[in-house]
Amino acid sequence: MTLVEAPEPGAPGPGEVIVRSEAVGLCGSDFHYFTGDLGAVPQAKLYPRIQGHEAAGRIEELGPDCPGLRSGDRVAIWPVTACGRCYPCSLGRCNACANISLIGIHRDGALQERFRLRAEQVFPVGDQDAAVSALVEPVSIAVRAVVRGRVAAGEKVVVFGAGPIGQALAVASIDRGASVLLLDPVGSRLARARATGAEFVVLEEGGDASAAAREWAGGDGPEVVFEATGVPEVATAAVDLVAPAGRVVVVGLGTREAPLRAGTLAFKELDLLGTSCCGAGEFGAAVSLVARRRDALAGLVTHEFPFASAPEAIVYAMEHPSEVTKAVIRLDG
Repeated sequence: MTLVEAPEPGAPGPGEVIVRSEAVGLCGSDFHYFTGDLGAVPQAKLYPRIQGHEAAGRIEELGPDCPGLRSGDRVAIWPVTACGRCYPCSLGRCNACANISLIGIHRDGALQERFRLRAEQVFPVGDQDAAVSALVEPVSIAVRAVVRGRVAAGEKVVVFGAGPIGQALAVASIDRGASVLLLDPVGSRLARARATGAEFVVLEEGGDASAAAREWAGGDGPEVVFEATGVPEVATAAVDLVAPAGRVVVVGLGTREAPLRAGTLAFKELDLLGTSCCGAGEFGAAVSLVARRRDALAGLVTHEFPFASAPEAIVYAMEHPSEVTKAVIRLDG
């Protein structure tokens, strides 16, 4: 990653806005991108690229036909553009579009001072701090996941992984009235998760995570289990742990195969679900969730770096996973 001069975005056209970036979060998918480990996308189409999809900024210019937006509004960025023609789009699931385009991955993202977006990709956030507003995008992943998992009031939910997505899953599930247990081997992550309202267990090496979670859930086990680590063996544990007729939702981005016993899916009649980024309605719901649960979520931001230090920031975050929950690059001085 290098700091370079980029062309100005030009004037906004109809239905477009120019956003001045203020804060950009770094996430696990940025790390996969940085290391070239996004195998589903041909690398020739990826690089060079300006990263940054977890972003907040201020609207600087408005083109014609941008109702409900004002110059100077602080906004969170919904990074999704869908084709509108494929099978998922025909179902209204544009977040799973077969030809999806994400800012910071398929086209240049928010790690630049000014950039152009479609008006429907910016969501006003009111007086939220820029760094907290940049959390809307990762929280939107959790909002989508709890919708996929059909989390309901009174249910028991186990979340493997207490990184930013895992903690956001806890907040989103508790917001729906569920009880949540977070599991992670890194005690410092779980300590930061206290504000979410979840209970938690530190996973000791060689310990039986499923036994601890099953004892916590009682009965037949938890109704919903989220896998938010990307470790394939954890997906196996999630399938074994969840109650019969329960839901397992895989959120983590893993590159290795998970050794699942197919018969368990049939015998327990499980729903094994994947989840991707979210739709516009769920992104709006994430804006509201961050506003309601700001105190629980603001603690996810553990490190802030100036824009000039972006190359060092991504390396630092990758090399210190137990120390860094969410690193944010500030472009607002």
